[in-house]
Amino acid sequence: METKVNNDNQKVVNLYLEANPNPNSMKFVANYMLVPEGTSYDFPDVESTENAPLAKELFGFEYVDRVFYMSNFITITKKEQYEWIEIKDALKQHIKDYIESGKEVITKLMPEEQYDESDSETVKKIKGILDEYIKPAVEQDGGAISFHAYEDGIVKVLLQGSCSGCPSSTVTLKAGIENLLKRMLPEIKGVEAEGI
Repeated sequence: METKVNNDNQKVVNLYLEANPNPNSMKFVANYMLVPEGTSYDFPDVESTENAPLAKELFGFEYVDRVFYMSNFITITKKEQYEWIEIKDALKQHIKDYIESGKEVITKLMPEEQYDESDSETVKKIKGILDEYIKPAVEQDGGAISFHAYEDGIVKVLLQGSCSGCPSSTVTLKAGIENLLKRMLPEIKGVEAEGI
């Protein structure tokens, strides 16, 4: 997707909003990449935004509860007592103005999750299944999933973005992710989530 530039060499940002299964989260999708492909950044509170000036500003809105960056979108989770109809336009305009000003959304990139040669064969298979089958669906809904640990047949995953606090994340975890992993790897006994 081409990014338009106006006469002042300023990016023209087009944002659209996407709802997802978490009624308290909304995806703000830009017309170009905001962070490098394959990376994600989760900000559960203002204290975690040291290297994320836009996220820090978004926490300045009293109704923002959590901010998540990935690829070309920002997922914002609102506090439950607010309605999207009342707040989405102000958030969209703030994000658009911030990005068009040329300021960075993240000032220090964190390393991507890497495959570790010392991983057991089972862990390598789990990571492969997560990457191929599960991550794309979770990302489509404005969230992220990453491998956390594997011990005694139990897979622990980290859920971020719209998955955090989502009423349907437990169902997704058990009915979707756990069933798929058990079907593909019979040694898996269960899946547990961090971050929800």
